[in-house]
Amino acid sequence: MIYLQLFYTFFQIGLFGFGGGYAMLSMIQGEVVTRYNWLSPQEFTDIVAISQMTPGPIGINSATYVGFTATGSVWGSVVATFAVVLPSFILMLTISKFFLKYQKHPAVEAVFSGLRPAVVGLLASAALVLMNAENFGSPTEDIYSFIVSCIIFLVAFVGTKKYKLNPIGMIIACGIAGLILY
Repeated sequence: MIYLQLFYTFFQIGLFGFGGGYAMLSMIQGEVVTRYNWLSPQEFTDIVAISQMTPGPIGINSATYVGFTATGSVWGSVVATFAVVLPSFILMLTISKFFLKYQKHPAVEAVFSGLRPAVVGLLASAALVLMNAENFGSPTEDIYSFIVSCIIFLVAFVGTKKYKLNPIGMIIACGIAGLILY
């Protein structure tokens, strides 16, 4: 039964997860943590971190890890990964036949204009999902950890946004800062 739920859940996420893996994160969290309780919030945070560090798209990596964690089996990974990829595969086959022919059509342009704000909203939702007590600490429990986490976040944000610093270098620097400061 869980394999069917995994397939259905990740098929839906793959079908409606416009904007890539980061946009899918809030949908994945809503399903696997809130709805089905396959993972705790801490496990989800760990899976997001592992998915970011491993090669490949974060949405597919997350599905793979969730599938394994939810079932304790490699087959869970296979089902969840296949399900999250299948809608994109089907849509790309379908769209590629028609897109080049109709890409300048007003209806097609209107659809893409409507999708842009949705993608921005999904990405913002993914960012907000990661701003939780597991990642930043709690100001009521450990003020020092909370302040250090916020400072590291702000330095990384400003460094990559304003000064265009290499994100990989920022990840390494923030990891070292966390190691030293915690």
